[in-house]
Amino acid sequence: MILLFTILLVTTSAIMILLVLLHKGRGGGLSDMFGGGVSSSLGGSSVAERNLDRFTVGVGVIWFACIIALGLLKAYAGN
Repeated sequence: MILLFTILLVTTSAIMILLVLLHKGRGGGLSDMFGGGVSSSLGGSSVAERNLDRFTVGVGVIWFACIIALGLLKAYAGN
């Protein structure tokens, strides 16, 4: 069980790094290469950027849950 959460943590960590690098900064970002540069006038940000935000939050929640689960497993399993 610990091995499963460790693999999931490493995977989500790598995905989080990539997702953060894709976000648009102050002067643009890597998301502009994938159509993130075209923004709508109503929302203030593009659909691609909003979807990227949602996906990043989702992966972040999974990453955080893996850390909590690993901490609990190691504390109570005695490994």
